[in-house]
Amino acid sequence: MIVRWETDHDYVLVHIHQDMFGDWIFSRAWGQIGTQFGGLKHQLADSREQTQMWLDDESTIQASRGYQKVLEAADHTPEAQDAMRQLSLLDVV
Repeated sequence: MIVRWETDHDYVLVHIHQDMFGDWIFSRAWGQIGTQFGGLKHQLADSREQTQMWLDDESTIQASRGYQKVLEAADHTPEAQDAMRQLSLLDVV
């Protein structure tokens, strides 16, 4: 699952997925729209339920900061694949 929030200048993107070992990963990317400024953090969760709790918390935080949700999609959708390409750009240094 991929969820993205935006303001006029900034974004936050969350990706929840399982790795090849079956562990649940909560990845969070943030930055300025249209720039390379930002960051990326991965957290290992104990369960799918824990990632959902973290996503609910993130949604509350971003709403309180004035961010609007602009994307919520399953990993296999074209929108999610496009978001993943953007996320993968942050891994390259």
